[in-house]
Amino acid sequence: MGRGRSSRVPLRRSLLGRLLGVSALVAACSVAATAWLAVQTTSGAIKQEQGQNLTADARIYDTLLGYAARHPTWDGVDATVRELAEQSGRRVALTTQSRQPLADSATATAPPALPPEASAVVDPLSVDTVLAARSTEGQGTAADRIDPRAVGPFLLPAAERVTLRLTADRNAVCLNRAGIASDVVVGPSGRPRVQMVGNDPERALGTRCDPSDLDAPTATEKKALGALDALADACLKRQGRDGVRLNQDLSWGEAVAVPRPVSVPRDAREAAPVPAVEPPRELTGEDDRAIASCVGTARSEQLSSYVASPALLFIGDEGGATVPGFDLSPANTAKIAGAAALVLALTVGASVLAGARLVRPLHALTGAAQRMRDGEEHASVPVRGDDEIGRLAAAFNDMSAHRARLEEQRKAMVSDVAHELRTPLSNIRGWLEAAQDGLADPDPAFVDSLLEEAVQLQHIIDDLQDLAAADAGVLRLHPEPVRIEELLGQVAAAHQARAETAGVTLTVAAGAAPVLHADPVRLRQAVGNLVSNAVRHTPADGTVTLRAYGEGTGSASGSGPGMVVIEVADTGTGIPAADLPYVFDRFWRAEKSRSRRTGGSGLGLAIVRKLAEAHGGTASATSTEGKGSAFTLRLPRHLAVALMG
Repeated sequence: MGRGRSSRVPLRRSLLGRLLGVSALVAACSVAATAWLAVQTTSGAIKQEQGQNLTADARIYDTLLGYAARHPTWDGVDATVRELAEQSGRRVALTTQSRQPLADSATATAPPALPPEASAVVDPLSVDTVLAARSTEGQGTAADRIDPRAVGPFLLPAAERVTLRLTADRNAVCLNRAGIASDVVVGPSGRPRVQMVGNDPERALGTRCDPSDLDAPTATEKKALGALDALADACLKRQGRDGVRLNQDLSWGEAVAVPRPVSVPRDAREAAPVPAVEPPRELTGEDDRAIASCVGTARSEQLSSYVASPALLFIGDEGGATVPGFDLSPANTAKIAGAAALVLALTVGASVLAGARLVRPLHALTGAAQRMRDGEEHASVPVRGDDEIGRLAAAFNDMSAHRARLEEQRKAMVSDVAHELRTPLSNIRGWLEAAQDGLADPDPAFVDSLLEEAVQLQHIIDDLQDLAAADAGVLRLHPEPVRIEELLGQVAAAHQARAETAGVTLTVAAGAAPVLHADPVRLRQAVGNLVSNAVRHTPADGTVTLRAYGEGTGSASGSGPGMVVIEVADTGTGIPAADLPYVFDRFWRAEKSRSRRTGGSGLGLAIVRKLAEAHGGTASATSTEGKGSAFTLRLPRHLAVALMG
């Protein structure tokens, strides 16, 4: 059940889930980005087109407004209308307020009918402040709706212009010499004025220049201003208000006193009445508003004969449409197409990146499999997730590592077998060839020598077979309860003769060791290899001791959980510290001469370690050079029972 659950990956981490999630995310982002970019780009393009059209419309309106301000009639406006239409690419038409044609830029023989609503009314005496690009110069106040280019009787004749210009040029030169940058600016009426950088007239007070020479009105301006005063006073008089005197800039000060008849005593009635003049009074806000209204009315009345009559202005397309901004220009069309192409490119790029990210592990697996096929030692791939591909990569790495271990074991086995079988086989062949050539007699000593070599070969083959089975994990054990002190006594008895021949004392110190479940044959083989190795490396008069005890047990009898420790210690030559980590490697010997004096095939200790590991234990060694060595087996008791009786 556990394996079944572990093989099932949650959908949010599975490859299918990732594919679905990436596809949905890319689709959602693409739709959202396309919609957003389309709205933004299209809105911006429409606003830009509308802004351009409104700017063009305002320019058309301002140009025609200036024409009307400078001409008493619309005669001759056709050329101006055609020029404006050519510059803006729009249809421009002017009609009277009764819709009688004045000028039309339409080139068709039968142009489309004009729309019911006009784009604007061109009237220099009542300017549309939204469309007009009004100048800050002129004769009116800030709230004045009269176009400043409509000057009427204030237009200076050439002689007065020349006189004022000479005065203005002289003042500008004087100010420039005084270090005040100045220039001459001419207004719509032809009156020049000196404009200083920074527009601060008080800067000229400390100089010898006097720009006030230009403040005095000319004869033409006095006449026009007097007529304007009369019109304004007539308007104020109709409202029962005092008259005013307008300045040259059309501003006013206090009210002008008006003579009125007063009552006189009866005895002086026959005398002529004496007019009494009331003193000027201070103007109130209501007075100012009434004066401003009358001045505007007076200006309109004064200028009406100098400007063209109001006209209706129609601005639209040649086809008759009047709503601007929806016929996109090629540049804006290109922007929208570019935005769509950008979204498409981003979508394709995101899809490619997502696909490459998903396919990259498969490419890595394919490359690793090809390298394994080509015979590389070990091919692995990185595991970057816990989805199907990650689990496949982990399984592939396990398989590759297992294959590499098997290959290493195979090579090591072949090398070991070839190395260890060469010497005894060479000896047997040499003796047999010598007997065949008559150089050696087949006496009992000859036969004993051949038998010794054959037995050595048999031992090597048996050891190799055990190692191969242990490496492959097929070493069979037949566990049963084993009394450690009895097993050590059997091993000591089997090696007693060899120990006596070498002059080595062999002792057993097992005591009340615990009982454990183990394979007695394999355990005797492991301990026997340790004893044989100790006897070979212990000089005469030395001692080899076998002991066993419980480690981590609950009582002296060894009951309870713990380990069984079997130790084989000798008083031999010891092992150098540099060689100690390799003593359990197969075919390793501290003495490289491989003489029969030290004997062994180099497989004994390797078999000991494999047998200990097969029992779930460990094998270790400690040594002091020149004093001896101690080899220790630590085996888990598992189903061990307390030693009874």
